[in-house]
Amino acid sequence: MTSLLHIAKTTPSDRIWIDPFCEELRKIGALTLLEDGEAMSQTELTAHIRSCDILLTGWGSITIPTTIAEDPGSLGYVCNVTGTVQGSVPLEIIDAGIPVTNWGDAPAGRVVEGAFTLTLAYVKGLRERIQFIRTGGWKLPEGFYSGLIEGLSIGIYGFGYIGRRYVEMLQRFNATVRIYDPFIENVPDWCQKVDSLEALFDQSEVVAIHAGLTDETKGSVTAGLLAKLPQNGVIINTARGAIIDQEALFAELRNGRLRAGLDVLDPDFLPPEHPARW
Repeated sequence: MTSLLHIAKTTPSDRIWIDPFCEELRKIGALTLLEDGEAMSQTELTAHIRSCDILLTGWGSITIPTTIAEDPGSLGYVCNVTGTVQGSVPLEIIDAGIPVTNWGDAPAGRVVEGAFTLTLAYVKGLRERIQFIRTGGWKLPEGFYSGLIEGLSIGIYGFGYIGRRYVEMLQRFNATVRIYDPFIENVPDWCQKVDSLEALFDQSEVVAIHAGLTDETKGSVTAGLLAKLPQNGVIINTARGAIIDQEALFAELRNGRLRAGLDVLDPDFLPPEHPARW
């Protein structure tokens, strides 16, 4: 029988290892969840990993010892059941030819839905509308900004599977869409491909980030690019927080020039008193 193993740093994440998921995995093979991997010696870790067929990594899992690359034992596949493999899977494991995948396109639909919800909320000024009504208002005050997706100039940074799904949703609303992704050659006929981030930000009222985090994309959305967006411009980020110069973005949010719908941050947590929460 195929053996599946997950080793948590402390306890297995209750965001992943819920009963229905574990039951489905047990249809594939014998599933073992181990706790307190941080307290194990490298010898213990390697012995456990070499004895399994499939190692399951993800949020809260241990980092695979690099010695596994030299001698994987029975290990034939590493499945990262969440997004990025950084922090769990060293490059040596991949370089050794051990197959490694993440959750692939499985979460794309919910990410796209979240990104589009944020887009609508900030283009429509939904948060401000709710606050205004809660404080006794009804007719919106002079100068309140609320836009339409129809005809809006939206820039897409990254045109992988999630970016494509997001653009498909925009098509139904007749948005004007420009796309920047140096790794693609073609975009849908009704969209325009641009050759630089400068061109994307120059011509967009909303920029939605769907790029992966790499050395090239880290910090690539700079203060200078943010400054190119117009008054009431919107940043949507459901990709990785580190793609944006976060302090530069927070400065734009504080002065009220831009708005942002952020599902990710760098680091991915804000203390309760952080001004960006307000």
